[in-house]
Amino acid sequence: MSLQAPRGTRDILAPDSARLRALVEAFASAAELAGYGQVVSPMFELIEVFRRVGEATDIVSKEMYQFRDPGDRHLALRPELTASLARAFVQHRPTLPWKAWYEGPQFRYEKPQAGRFRQFNQVGAELFGSDDPQADVEVIALAWRFCTGLGLRKLRLAVNSLGDRADREAYLAALAAYFEGRSAELSAQGRETLGRNPLRLLDSKRPEDRAVVASAPVIDDYWSEAAAAHFGAVLAGLEALGIPFERNQRLVRGLDYYRRTAFELASDALDGAQDAVGGGGRYDGLVADLGGPDTPGVGFALGVDRLLLACDAEGVFPAPSGAADVFVVDVTGGGEATLLAEELRRTGVRVQRAFDGRSMKAQMKAADRSGARWALLVGDDELADGVVSLRRMRGHEATASGESIQRQIPRAAVAAEVARLVAGSTGDGSTQ
Repeated sequence: MSLQAPRGTRDILAPDSARLRALVEAFASAAELAGYGQVVSPMFELIEVFRRVGEATDIVSKEMYQFRDPGDRHLALRPELTASLARAFVQHRPTLPWKAWYEGPQFRYEKPQAGRFRQFNQVGAELFGSDDPQADVEVIALAWRFCTGLGLRKLRLAVNSLGDRADREAYLAALAAYFEGRSAELSAQGRETLGRNPLRLLDSKRPEDRAVVASAPVIDDYWSEAAAAHFGAVLAGLEALGIPFERNQRLVRGLDYYRRTAFELASDALDGAQDAVGGGGRYDGLVADLGGPDTPGVGFALGVDRLLLACDAEGVFPAPSGAADVFVVDVTGGGEATLLAEELRRTGVRVQRAFDGRSMKAQMKAADRSGARWALLVGDDELADGVVSLRRMRGHEATASGESIQRQIPRAAVAAEVARLVAGSTGDGSTQ
């Protein structure tokens, strides 16, 4: 049997792994500019942490990877990270407001499709301790700034408010009554969803459900004055920042802890059924549900795989170059290549070399494939004379400096000379 990665998972090899790391680093920079500090959470939690997400959600009822450990503790691989951060807040009680960002894998047993895996990576941010609508604006602005900073231009922001707890409960009752009266028109899956959580029907993409949803009650009619004022301030804040948005009265989030603000980011460069790249909202009751003090919170998560698909569709945020700066070609046994490579790497130069005593021709072919700008050539004559031949590789010839394609430099001066060349090189391989 040929062993492969489990369905819904995959190996991420270079250069894709370098691109993923670059995206996380870009998010870290954006989040830390706004005062968010990184939190690294366990990849599994006591299952009660995620049951607070909502027993009626698919994530909890169908998709969690759960198990009992040797101590008979009931655990689950994290299907999302907001609940984990809320648990961390309850446990550690950091100073408010607590602003945290995160990245890492989540796990859900769902049908794999484009940009959706059973193990998937997210980046996200949470702000605990403020019910100010300007906190909502800051969080949305962070998500928007990061995504547009990747180069995405076909981005669409949809916003809604689910009202306060009492507003949401009244709306749920109205939805249940409406959908039950038209249940015969719903799909079989829609009727099943109705039995668990009528709110989730608003998310249905099935045509028969969409026809019924079109006439369903809207949340606006159930807002309290406070919820309406809060949402108005959020919209005004987005307008003041020049962040374009559309109001979607049917927008809900897939987790039961959301209150008031809800938002979603989608890419028009992706297929319509799978265009969401992330979203979030306010979850003012979650900390209390986990046993902590009544603490407001707002945040978001972005799917890394969907983001990268959107970048591919728009031709932006390519993988960083993995090319070496220098390739060492050593036909004297390989020992000199080891010394040169380590010496240069200690100065921050990216170095490749060949192994196994390959011929000069084979090593030069490998140097070409590496994309290196320069090759350092060590043969018997160079070794005897205490020099190294420095050669510009094909495609990186000097254009204006008049520098020769190949020259010899003293062995003792190699590190300094290569560092000078690398520091002064431009993207096309010429020197400034």
